[in-house]
Amino acid sequence: MTGPPRYSSGPRNRLGDVHEQTPLGDVFLRSLLKEQLALAFRVLVLIALTLGLLPLVFHLWPDLGDVRVAGIPVAWVVLGGLVYPFLLLVGWRYVRSVERNERDFADLVEGPDPGQSS
Repeated sequence: MTGPPRYSSGPRNRLGDVHEQTPLGDVFLRSLLKEQLALAFRVLVLIALTLGLLPLVFHLWPDLGDVRVAGIPVAWVVLGGLVYPFLLLVGWRYVRSVERNERDFADLVEGPDPGQSS
């Protein structure tokens, strides 16, 4: 054979496709953006359902307004004591998931680390 090889023997680094904005790089970026948007939508739905249903719960069961936990009305306990840790947990999980998506994307476009053995 005298011509250049047509197929590479190892995995190709696709980072150039992303930087050069080739059609393949565009597919990779759209895939990442689509996954990140879907994750954000799921988190927003979770928060909206969880926190959005609280007023409905207190409306449907007005006797909950009379219930006290350690002398504090249960509504205050839920809104002041449980909502913020819930939001922190959801935010922490969201950031971890976004970072995992970005790591997976980087692994996809950069290929495997040459120092790792398969």
